Amino acid sequence: MSVVICAHTLDRWNELSGAIDSVIAQDRAAHEIILIIDNNEALRERAARTFVNATVLANTGEPGLSGARMTGVDHATGDLIAFLDDDAVAEAGWLAALIQSYRDPAVLGVGGPVEPLWRTRRPYWFPTQFDWVIGCTYDGMDIRNGRIRNPIGANMSVRADVLRRTGGFSSHLGRRKLGFSVSGKARTGGKAESCEETEFCIRACRLYPGGYFAFHPRARVLHIVPAQRATWKYFVNRCLVEGTAKATLAGLAGAKGLNAEGRYVRQVLPRAVAEDLMAALSGEGRAAARAGAITVGFLLTAFAYARTRLMGFRLLAGRPEIGSQTL
Repeated sequence: MSVVICAHTLDRWNELSGAIDSVIAQDRAAHEIILIIDNNEALRERAARTFVNATVLANTGEPGLSGARMTGVDHATGDLIAFLDDDAVAEAGWLAALIQSYRDPAVLGVGGPVEPLWRTRRPYWFPTQFDWVIGCTYDGMDIRNGRIRNPIGANMSVRADVLRRTGGFSSHLGRRKLGFSVSGKARTGGKAESCEETEFCIRACRLYPGGYFAFHPRARVLHIVPAQRATWKYFVNRCLVEGTAKATLAGLAGAKGLNAEGRYVRQVLPRAVAEDLMAALSGEGRAAARAGAITVGFLLTAFAYARTRLMGFRLLAGRPEIGSQTL
């Protein structure tokens, strides 16, 4: 198992150090650790001096997360390739659990739980059904018989030959320095994760009939959630960007690729709202806030999705500053 970690900023140096240390501490040793630095020569130089147990390289692909990951894939020599975010910490047994699932030759890739590691207290209004906003496993995630449509990018692994044969992650959905305003206009702003993993996994399953992506509950990763992500502003922005990204994904992979989202909207969210409203009627005041956040989050995401679809996929493809909006 080769482990690829991508980084782009010195601001997360401590987090990056923790991510690499967590891989080195695994009881099942990684075949190699490859650290890809995206457009930051100062970070690359410091990382090369510091992380002697890793191969440190600059992103030679398109700027962004997709290009950085594929640079790691190009240099990896393992039969399996795992991806860990630079602000995530792999728990003990992570690599061993991932590798265990590959005993089934039909397994194309494996992921596991991504749990939030809040730097501040979790906001009382933040529903667990929306933990995808912070890049984590969420209540209602579609996991059936140990199978998932796609792993979460902070904790995923794939067979190397599958990655290379399918062409890897699409740069059309790569991470960019973009945000999305309530008015629906693209604007420059914070980083956000894309749905490139989703599109890749859909494409891989179509190329390998009978193949699937597995979920191993013991392959656990903790994803750091800084204070700026525990805000209502961040929640709103991510919901809008999510809707835009899923509309772009529907254009690339087809509407059937969003079956998991359909179940989430039809079953998971209504049940969660009903449960929170019942709890609110029983005197739990915070439950009403969670129900409100679920409702607003859904409406914002649906608005962004519908608006983007109405704009037309052809328009999006011709305007990468909007068409490559992040998840």
